[in-house]
Amino acid sequence: MMNNEKSFFRIGDNPLKTREDLVIALEQLTDPLRPFYSKGGSRLKIGKTGASYSAATAEMEGFSRVLWGLVPLLIGGGDSELWDIVLDGIRHGTDPSHEEYWGEVKDYDQRLVEMAVFGFALAAIPEQIWLPLAPNEQDQLYRWLNQINAHPCYDCNWLFFNVLVNIGFRKIGRPYDAGQLESNLKRMDDFYLGEGWYSDGINGHSDYYVPFAIHYYALLYAKLMEQEDPERSRVFKERAQLFAAEFIGWFAPDGSALPYGRSLTYRFAQSAFWSAFAYADVEGFSAGVVKGVVLRNLRWWFSQPIVDADGVLTIGYTYPNLVMAENYNAPGSPYWALKTFLPLALGADHPFWKEEELPLPSIPAVMVQKLAHLVIVREHASGHVAAFNSGHLYTNEHTHTSAKYEKFVYSTGFGFSVPRSEWGLSQGAFDAMLAMSEVGDNLYRVRRQNIESEMIDNVLRSVWKPWANVEVQTWVVAGLPWHIRIHRVETGRSLDTAEGGFALGQENEIISKIDVAGAMASTAWGTSAIKDLLGCRKGEVVWPNANTNLLHPRTVLPMLTSTLEPGIHWLASAVYGCPSEGALDIQADQADEVLKLSPEQDLKVKFSEGTLTIVTHFGREIVLNIQ
Repeated sequence: MMNNEKSFFRIGDNPLKTREDLVIALEQLTDPLRPFYSKGGSRLKIGKTGASYSAATAEMEGFSRVLWGLVPLLIGGGDSELWDIVLDGIRHGTDPSHEEYWGEVKDYDQRLVEMAVFGFALAAIPEQIWLPLAPNEQDQLYRWLNQINAHPCYDCNWLFFNVLVNIGFRKIGRPYDAGQLESNLKRMDDFYLGEGWYSDGINGHSDYYVPFAIHYYALLYAKLMEQEDPERSRVFKERAQLFAAEFIGWFAPDGSALPYGRSLTYRFAQSAFWSAFAYADVEGFSAGVVKGVVLRNLRWWFSQPIVDADGVLTIGYTYPNLVMAENYNAPGSPYWALKTFLPLALGADHPFWKEEELPLPSIPAVMVQKLAHLVIVREHASGHVAAFNSGHLYTNEHTHTSAKYEKFVYSTGFGFSVPRSEWGLSQGAFDAMLAMSEVGDNLYRVRRQNIESEMIDNVLRSVWKPWANVEVQTWVVAGLPWHIRIHRVETGRSLDTAEGGFALGQENEIISKIDVAGAMASTAWGTSAIKDLLGCRKGEVVWPNANTNLLHPRTVLPMLTSTLEPGIHWLASAVYGCPSEGALDIQADQADEVLKLSPEQDLKVKFSEGTLTIVTHFGREIVLNIQ
């Protein structure tokens, strides 16, 4: 059991103010795992759900991911009752004659991913992970890890796994693959887009894998190899400094961060970049600001129901949810979130712990992040943050790619939804999307990949083709609480269309309204509405299938629907979203007036005699002929 007298706190009650509080939080997350270690200690068996790799590999993954929290604790002079289990697990997991041997790896093997933390540990705490092993045990660990130099990793953030293992070998004086180490580091430069941004591989997305993977590993390298490779360490820090100035915009004052992209079950890994920022002593934001971002994010997450009755992290986002999960999310996968505990590597006298926690610095209401294809808008009064998305020229085959990368907007207050299937509007849960079906078919398609994608200030434009003979041009005028969407649809077939506003959490009482202007709904979690601007669509309120939304298991979704015959059509809507944790009667007062508002005036969009004029956030003018 945990020794600290404060360990009786539920993790949601942990104030997370001091370094000691963070140590306790790590214990609160890891101590419940003790009964689930295998007899030999090398596997963590915490669930029965499957992933794209075997159960044995998934159990090894769970074992390794806990180390992302334990290693920083030991770097900072702490200790853990789990460490003896860890050492036994290493002894047995790397012993080919033991029944719990982790096995011979293959090309692109998941176990290559899990080797990275061992490289970090060998470089940072050899006295705790290397020296306690007998010579033959050291040889076994080295041999097992060295398989990474004989098997390729995917050409993306995975290349850093090889880097970390090889710097670990270098630090303990064992042979390492200097050529592969250097080529992988140079390859990461090919992924660099500028202004602090990377893509996750050539033509890859710029999502959370930029902060919690590429930058995170780069900053580990910068800290561990500063003497041996000062120039590259300097470059990695400078890029992190540039990135931090933009990434700060993804966080809301309450500690939540934008749900966007894949691997969101890693939850509070959202703030791991800031932990690495502090660990590597990067300049740009004060220790108090960085500390505030990390601790508020952790507090927000620990207030959500993210652990089961045994205290084990679940797969999901704010609640257990396999619908939104990736094919590579095994029961132990969520413990990658422990990367955020890297500040425990900093001693008690480090400025991170001495300085007072500070709120977010002044952040512009509109941040244009072209390299990420996003415009970040924040409403300072409510704290709501939304990322408007111009779309991408390339796609991938990960689960729910359209929902995770191609919605028109992503929100801290409303999250986003993933489909249960593409059959019908309730199963499709098409929030923040224009969905299309052949008339009467009820099988919908949405934006997945774009032919063109561009941004002019806060106006985002894309061109996409759900069918070969259907082309859609989309303009989104970013703003809060209203934003405007315009579509030019040129179709060679008859289509049913449905366009969703924000999906709004609902549990008990709901106020909804449908009229000639559109549709709206209010619950205790806020108000969502969509208003037709050209008078060619009707409003509808849809109840999406349960567990489709990341933030709330049950939602209500205002939509506009229409049927289009072959030809050219223009669609335009104003979309309203105001999240709130207030009482429903307060929402009702506001909701009754929502569909009567004229948001096109606030957002400087004017419809007149077949012409649509948009004035951007910075005063530039865009004119469209919509006849």
